[in-house]
Amino acid sequence: MHAVQGTLDDLGTPLSEVTFVVVDLETTGGSPRDCGITEIGAVRVRGGEVEGEFQTFVNPGEPIPAFVQTLTGITNAMVATAPRIDTALPSFLEFARGAVLVAHNAGFDISFLKAAATATDTPWPDAHVLDTVRLARQLVTRDEAPNHKLSSLARVFGATTVPNHRALEDARATVDVLHGLIGRVGALGVHTLEELSSYSGRVPAAQRRKRYLADGLPSGPGVYLFKDEGGQVLYVGTSIDIRTRVRSYFTASEKRSRMSEMVRLAASVTPILCATGLEAEVRELRLIAEHKPRYNRRSRNPERATWVKVTDEPFPRLSIVRTVRDDAGTYLGPFATRSAAEAAVDAVHEVVPLRQCVRRLPRSGKGSACMLAEVGKCGAPCTGGQSVEDYAPIVADAVTAFTGDASLVLGRLRARLGDLSAQERFEDAGSLRDRMMALVRGAARVQRIAPLAATAEIVAARRSGLGGWELVCVRHGRLAGSSHAPRGADPMPYVEALRASAEVVARPAGPAPAATHEETEKVLRWLESPGTRIVEIEGTWTCPVGGAAGARAALEPLEVSRRAVAGFVAAG
Repeated sequence: MHAVQGTLDDLGTPLSEVTFVVVDLETTGGSPRDCGITEIGAVRVRGGEVEGEFQTFVNPGEPIPAFVQTLTGITNAMVATAPRIDTALPSFLEFARGAVLVAHNAGFDISFLKAAATATDTPWPDAHVLDTVRLARQLVTRDEAPNHKLSSLARVFGATTVPNHRALEDARATVDVLHGLIGRVGALGVHTLEELSSYSGRVPAAQRRKRYLADGLPSGPGVYLFKDEGGQVLYVGTSIDIRTRVRSYFTASEKRSRMSEMVRLAASVTPILCATGLEAEVRELRLIAEHKPRYNRRSRNPERATWVKVTDEPFPRLSIVRTVRDDAGTYLGPFATRSAAEAAVDAVHEVVPLRQCVRRLPRSGKGSACMLAEVGKCGAPCTGGQSVEDYAPIVADAVTAFTGDASLVLGRLRARLGDLSAQERFEDAGSLRDRMMALVRGAARVQRIAPLAATAEIVAARRSGLGGWELVCVRHGRLAGSSHAPRGADPMPYVEALRASAEVVARPAGPAPAATHEETEKVLRWLESPGTRIVEIEGTWTCPVGGAAGARAALEPLEVSRRAVAGFVAAG
């Protein structure tokens, strides 16, 4: 029995090694819900050679309409003693087992076969399907044929069988059309099942020819770097199968215009195999930040992340900073953009009367000693002459919202939203809602990141899809190393080897991790995923029970729904 490929799980199978079963049906009408099959015809081919044929009439269990009898020549008498579909279908599926199914206007034939399988409780195989109509539309011009009907294409390709609306004859004609189409795409450099399946005339020939860049790439998890002739990195990506993913850039499955442009400039692809999927994701982030490839849109500038700081002064205020220091200040964030940080600050100022003037106060203890000529001249609430002791509870409200229980500040914001809505100030309420979401996201992020950043080491394990265990070592929020313990092996020696070889990571300043916040959040998602086990921990890893994470989990779905509705309305 031939080894064949019926799905796209194993890419790159030469077409000469693929078995095709070309099938055609005759039916009592056009709807698989209301009509039945009267004849099945099929031809099994491999490497251009016919291996076998299948033909059977099928008793549809209903009269064949007169016009269908005239069209096909199949009469009620011809199918009266024929097997029912519950017998004919399993026979056909056995004939087609392990092959790629091919049909002309495959949607019609396959829909009837699937409907019959459902009606008879027959398992439908996970077979790949090719449609010769779709291929013909890409390859046969109007100058060659007035349309893409089977009869027209049979003439174009000189089919040895003339289609006549009988299943086996039409299947034989479709075989010749298939071979003719394969010959045409072969001249364009298409030689594998995957390339044929995804072939599109919209993909420039120059882009298809670049598929050689995937030759020799490993089939495993990791990172790949597209480079130009000068060695400059154009694009960085990650995949659980590098070779499969890179090959997809040269097919119709890649629809992004900027990627087509990138492929035209690419001269080489550099693979970096990784022990785990997490390592691949982290390496991708680091390489994007290092090379800043012009065709990567995200994660190019992690250094632009900002934090909101409660300053260490007698009368603290909120300040937006780029650097986290080991001082007595309290931090919120990080935020990907300054505008997000400003929105969070505005949300706090909405309900917490922190001073907003930017001039530093002397440490005399009285707000009235402000260096400005008049208290409040900054145009925003100042200290109003309060003492340090009077001002401290105000600061405590903000600090608590950042580091612990956010319910007090969020409760005030919700009350303010209610007031604005009651006054029908819906635009103002919408702006406040957006500022509140920025605050919740920043608070939730720092409350998740800071404990991991303070933890000297976590070694964790998770079952691998390939068998065995994925092992990671995290130090101060940074992925310090990863490894894989094979199936059946004692994982502990691999754990010890990982700890010994992992990167040495110094404790970072304040709540900031020893990595970008994007990397630390990827690590957190991995650690929190189902099935992950903590093997070793040095330090304490906790999050506040009443923190902002719960509020974010409740509000985020509402925000997503609101945006979806807004997009739907905007689309008209």
